[in-house]
Amino acid sequence: MAIYQKQSRIHGLLLKSVQVEPAEVTALLWSFSYFFALLCAYYIVRPMRDEMGILGGVENLQWLFTGTLIAMSAAVPLFGWVSSRFPRRRFLPYVYGFFILVMLLFYLLMDEQRASPAVARAFFIWASVFNLFVVSVFWSFMADIYNNRQARRLFGFIAAGGTVGALAGPALTTLLVQPLGARNLLLVSALLLSWAIICIARLSAWSEAHPADDRTADDGTATAAADDPLLGGSIWAGITLVVRSPYLLGICLLMLLFTTLATFLYLMQAQIVRDAFGDSAQRTAVFAAIDLAVNGLTLMLQLFLTSRLIKWFGLAVVLSLVPLLLAAGFALLGLAPVLLVLLLVQIIRRAGNYAIMRPAREMLYVVLTREEKYKAKNLIDTVVYRSGDALSAWVYAGMRSLGMSLTGVALVAVPLALLWAWIAFGLGRQQVKLAAARPSMEEV
Repeated sequence: MAIYQKQSRIHGLLLKSVQVEPAEVTALLWSFSYFFALLCAYYIVRPMRDEMGILGGVENLQWLFTGTLIAMSAAVPLFGWVSSRFPRRRFLPYVYGFFILVMLLFYLLMDEQRASPAVARAFFIWASVFNLFVVSVFWSFMADIYNNRQARRLFGFIAAGGTVGALAGPALTTLLVQPLGARNLLLVSALLLSWAIICIARLSAWSEAHPADDRTADDGTATAAADDPLLGGSIWAGITLVVRSPYLLGICLLMLLFTTLATFLYLMQAQIVRDAFGDSAQRTAVFAAIDLAVNGLTLMLQLFLTSRLIKWFGLAVVLSLVPLLLAAGFALLGLAPVLLVLLLVQIIRRAGNYAIMRPAREMLYVVLTREEKYKAKNLIDTVVYRSGDALSAWVYAGMRSLGMSLTGVALVAVPLALLWAWIAFGLGRQQVKLAAARPSMEEV
């Protein structure tokens, strides 16, 4: 009785910000905790990654993006092999266990005072792979265990778990970097990734205790089967699944436009911040301050606005909102490419992406098959994403080498953002049609 009353109180508190049903409370809290651990682990090392990118030379960042793409392209078939041969409850911990081992390797390679240029470049590439890969796998898991109706209600709150982690990460870095040193913070990140593995085990148990038929939504969309079968298929299945699906190809184009504009803004940020601050410690502090501002705004939006926006305006409108805001932001940067304007646009873009665009984008996958949720989604979230990074970094470098000013780059980005908004709106409408037309997306 006491446990039931406690659960009822927790459910009542959660209802103030999310429309969660009693049977979903346990899974929601474990999902929140899981995403918290992931992003806290990443944001502990993110300021180190950004500073190492600048130390390697702003004019050479396109090479680091290219190296990241190569590393990501090698990782995707390995993930395809693992996911084809092991059940979900096993291959997900393997993925995080691998990143824990690499993190411990960097701990051994790094010097107490300053990393060598080679280690710094390798760390930048690894951190870029780590961020995308572990988050992509997380959202694949979420799309697998929750159905379409649940995703629309719960994904905003689950995303808030990542935002709390993204707030805690810089705070822990600020608090612990002096007494522990930057190198030892890698051990803290590894510990947080270990907690993520525990969360996976608990969520897998919940999923098996609540078979897909028991969690079928009002629109009929089902989630994963309770017996956690192998995905099967080849290690290259992600490519063939994408090529055969106009819907997935549309998501690829959305992702390319998203990452192109994000990369343009990142490279503009690197140049403007470098010119504004001559000291490495000052630049690192600015990057950490941006993270804190972004994540504070994101958390408020996720807890109180994200699910309501989708309910009020629908998925298509919500998906197109951030690119429309970014089009206005780039137009403003075209008029005044200065530090204050850049910080404003960057904070709005990143907060809008994390709080609104990302949860809405993940809902696009809920209506797909289980193999598409893991293999095709992982390909799009990693290789396609980093392809956009690398290509846009070289395009940016080419425009700058031809003498184009930051104003010119910003104005080129405006029509690209409008195209992104148009594609996002179309995909949102298509997701609704797929949810209505496919009463059961899985073989259960």
